[in-house]
Amino acid sequence: MDLFSLRGRTALITGGSRGIGAMIAEGFLKAGAKVYITARKAAQCKETARKLSSLGECIALPGDASGADGARTLAANYLALEDRLDILVNNAGATWGANFPEFPESGWDKTFDINLKTPFFLAQALLEALRKAASADRPAKIINIASVDGVSVNALETYSYAASKAGLIHLTKRLGLGLAKENIIVSAIAPGAFASEMNYLARDEGEVLAREIPARRIGDSDDMAGAAIFLASRAGDYVVGTTLVVDGGVALTRLACG
Repeated sequence: MDLFSLRGRTALITGGSRGIGAMIAEGFLKAGAKVYITARKAAQCKETARKLSSLGECIALPGDASGADGARTLAANYLALEDRLDILVNNAGATWGANFPEFPESGWDKTFDINLKTPFFLAQALLEALRKAASADRPAKIINIASVDGVSVNALETYSYAASKAGLIHLTKRLGLGLAKENIIVSAIAPGAFASEMNYLARDEGEVLAREIPARRIGDSDDMAGAAIFLASRAGDYVVGTTLVVDGGVALTRLACG
């Protein structure tokens, strides 16, 4: 359907070699987009791009995009190949867990650099490419991948992760308000339990974890791809600064429990 088509559009997905990033990359390719994926581990990034190329044009841009310097380097690598960008997906992320008395500054800085600084400075560095792609009839898109932990409180002591994802949700609102007038639509997704190396519980103990989820299952690739395609396509053009929670109802149970 044209409403959800990404034909003729080019996307850049950070952290696109595995987990949620790879799910979105696969969905975008099936919807007709040309997709660039980036990841810190070059071999894994190239292998994922090779596999996904059976679905469409998928290109690996390996590198460490962490922080402002990493974001600018990634932007420069992309701009050496393309001068326009239709869709930017800020998915790369990191987490850190430790008891409050021992929580280290290094754990705080690592998560904030990749979870919050990178999305901001990557969007800044790619602004002209997004402007070139944007029009009133077909806006450019920035989609930030936040987390249900930025919407509601997890019992785990992942202080910097939760704070950075809550900050990303608010940043989405601020950027959305500022860029809408330039036909660049900013939105976010707050995933719940999806199998990935970061969410090893969903990956390794999905059936057990599913008992605590109102939908009685963890999220699958179609759930994530569908949400991202909606926001990236014409269907999501009027969704400005909003975070779409894709969690099977988990955030509601946390709120109910106080």
